[in-house]
Amino acid sequence: MHATHRITVPFEGEGEGDGVEDLTWGQFAAWRSMQVVERTEWTGGAMPLDAGTTVQDIATLLGFIMSRHQSLRTRLLIDGDGPPKQRLAPAGEITLEVYRDDGDPERLAAAVRARYEAAHWDPATDWPVRMAVIADGDRAVHLVALYCHMVIDGYGFEALVADLANLDPVTGRQLAPVDGIQPLELARAQRGPSARRQHDASLRYWERHLRTIEPRRFAEALVPADERWWEATLTTPALGLALAAVADRTKVHTGTVLLAAYAVMLGRLSGQPVGAFRIVVSNRFRPGFAASVSNLALAGLAVIDTAADTFDEVVARAWSSQLAAGMHAYYHPRDLWALVDRVGAERATGLDTLCYFNDRRRSAAQTPAGELPTPGQIGDALPCSSLRWGPRSNEFDATCYLHVDAAADGIELTWRVDTASVSPAMLETCLRGIESLVVTAALDQATAVGGRTG
Repeated sequence: MHATHRITVPFEGEGEGDGVEDLTWGQFAAWRSMQVVERTEWTGGAMPLDAGTTVQDIATLLGFIMSRHQSLRTRLLIDGDGPPKQRLAPAGEITLEVYRDDGDPERLAAAVRARYEAAHWDPATDWPVRMAVIADGDRAVHLVALYCHMVIDGYGFEALVADLANLDPVTGRQLAPVDGIQPLELARAQRGPSARRQHDASLRYWERHLRTIEPRRFAEALVPADERWWEATLTTPALGLALAAVADRTKVHTGTVLLAAYAVMLGRLSGQPVGAFRIVVSNRFRPGFAASVSNLALAGLAVIDTAADTFDEVVARAWSSQLAAGMHAYYHPRDLWALVDRVGAERATGLDTLCYFNDRRRSAAQTPAGELPTPGQIGDALPCSSLRWGPRSNEFDATCYLHVDAAADGIELTWRVDTASVSPAMLETCLRGIESLVVTAALDQATAVGGRTG
């Protein structure tokens, strides 16, 4: 698989020359995560293009986003053993790869995407953007665009897409000033007194919970599989329908309902009704952050007590916990890690805080307008669920990490687990249990919770 040709795309943007600054807190978290897992994390993907799109249109788009957004012109300055700094380039060139349509552009785009995700990325010399187009002559058919998670998060990607409205497709001219805080500006602000107060308040919140949660999410250590980390994905149309019904009744986001169900299932599997969950907090509600094309996401800590009479009560507790977690998810990750180590040492035990919940649906997670699904529709959808096992590896990962994605035929739950804590049987039990619990709660407001599932 080789590109037919490559187009050199120049760019030039506003900034501070070769500005050098500390990493922002979001950049630092992403950088450290990639060090731990020993791989580069990307966002973006592949998509078909509208009829009439040309290769030059894509080259113009690439030049526009590189010129406009400082995060995409950021590389790392690595000097010594300490954390790197970010360096902004005022101008430069980037390559757009062009591949000839072989009759199956979707397959070819998927192959290019996989190659981009696997290829080595040098943060000191490579741009954090990789882009290719599948073309039939000058007609662009499919786009592949990946962005390193160091410089952009999921909501930052949505901000990038929304900002394309400010591109004049004919001239490539920018139609409005850039909105949202830029990385160098943010790094300086995070050294200021306002950010420091928020940082300190966040760490006090974390410390209060770190001193009371169970040290291990799963108290019973298991014999891990030869390939230690396993994952499975449940695709479930019924869950999507049931979520709409429960969210409408409880007046919360569908993600809150899923978090509550996840908490209940982990409480049953572990025998510990109170669970701590790291949830991804966008921080986009903070002033100047909403339209920023950058990485602002940090982990919040939601602590949920599932010892309740009904599932609706757990949903209410999950909502309160999410709110508290979001308000206390603005801090320097370096100081949080030191806090976790210190509290663990004082409690004479290691603290397992690596149970994650990440709802990647963003705006798609809103309850759709219109009529709610009927009990019959929910029941009819249940036989359409399917579970597939994913890749296994010995690459270090979390104790358990639940990803939630929208699918054409419902909801996809992907749970990756450490088999030293969660057996493969427990993995399947949890995924199917989340579906069953939410479906049951959609049909019965008084659905009870509690008990232990082995």
